[in-house]
Amino acid sequence: VQLVESGGGLVQPGGSLRLSCAASGFGFSFSNMSWYRQAPGKERELVASISGTGLTTNYADSVKGRFTISRDNGKRTVYLQMNSLKLEDTAVYYCVRSGTYWGQGTQVTVSS
Repeated sequence: VQLVESGGGLVQPGGSLRLSCAASGFGFSFSNMSWYRQAPGKERELVASISGTGLTTNYADSVKGRFTISRDNGKRTVYLQMNSLKLEDTAVYYCVRSGTYWGQGTQVTVSS
């Protein structure tokens, strides 16, 4: 199982970023996928999740209306579109398969 995140970076408040997670080594289209994040000194937080078909999604209250999770099973990739970013969105974002396998993370920093 391999999960490789990309797309993190530095952005100003109100800006946007799109994270990508390329998956390999397992039945991607059958797997629920999630994005978690962890900020310094804080507990890990589930940000969003998506079913294998992409028909069911769930979001943390803190990101509802701003973030969108999606997937392309043909490309074996899951995305997190992040809009209207806030300072408190600063964290390392992790792609997770079925709550078990974790990517290495990508840093998102929101700062003016």
